Amino acid sequence: MQKNRSTIRLLLALLAVGIVIATAALSGARTGSKREYKLVAGWPTLPDGMKLDGISAAATDAKDNIFLLNRSKPFVLVFDKDGKFVRYWNGDFKTPHGLRIDADGNVWIADMANHLVQKFTPEGNLLLTMGMKDKPGLAGDQFNKPADATVGPDGEIYVADGYGNSRVAKFSKDGKFLRDWGKKGKGASEFNIPHVVALDGAKRVIVGDRENERVQIFDRDGKLLDTWKDTGAPYGLYVAKDRVYLADGRTGTIRILDKDGKLLTRWETKDGSKDTPHWINVDSSGAVYVGFVSGKKIQKWVAK
Repeated sequence: MQKNRSTIRLLLALLAVGIVIATAALSGARTGSKREYKLVAGWPTLPDGMKLDGISAAATDAKDNIFLLNRSKPFVLVFDKDGKFVRYWNGDFKTPHGLRIDADGNVWIADMANHLVQKFTPEGNLLLTMGMKDKPGLAGDQFNKPADATVGPDGEIYVADGYGNSRVAKFSKDGKFLRDWGKKGKGASEFNIPHVVALDGAKRVIVGDRENERVQIFDRDGKLLDTWKDTGAPYGLYVAKDRVYLADGRTGTIRILDKDGKLLTRWETKDGSKDTPHWINVDSSGAVYVGFVSGKKIQKWVAK
């Protein structure tokens, strides 16, 4: 009888070890690590004499050219996907913060200090100005330190009016104010610096609520649909197909989530430095670009 009991205890112990190993393996597959992505060294190649300042934002066009938003002149730098310099251009910016490229290739830049959101051609020709320069406000034709602007599939414009007003504002494709939602706070549909805004394939409005360390998801009229809390501080946010890419500007962690907010993989960007990311973008091949303000750099990560 004692022998049988010892055998049973041994089998139970082995079973427990197996469960622990299987759970760890599953967890590793689910959460991932930096080993799943590798940093492209020496990317991009800068022209002689050019230095990057803080890279506040980055976005790719249909050809995977990447536009970098620099905190000082030259403000907009364009490179091809291999990191070769293409061109640069400037605007009447003070503190350019967010940059997105719409389906037609137009470049949208949110300038915090000017309180403006502006639309440009890829070559830098101004097409549209929203807001009132140097005049912050909460009216339909004003912003207060906007952080980001994105264009939906129907041409509607969504602005993360983040540092001053703590709201999301929606406009028609020609810049006419339609509605807004949100105020400063920690409750549902409230924000503490809505830092980034994007739309997914279901036309949900996904907002990085930075200082509340969460992501809030709305329909296009501002109805709250969901809240994701295990996101870190979402400084950067980008939607590619059915994946949501987040850059945690506090810990330096990149997270990839599915459409329901489930963590698929993650990795660290710091590599021993104290620099943390401010922006994230993904090109058509799945390469991930991470912009740093404090580190004055851009990283390109590709899957192994």
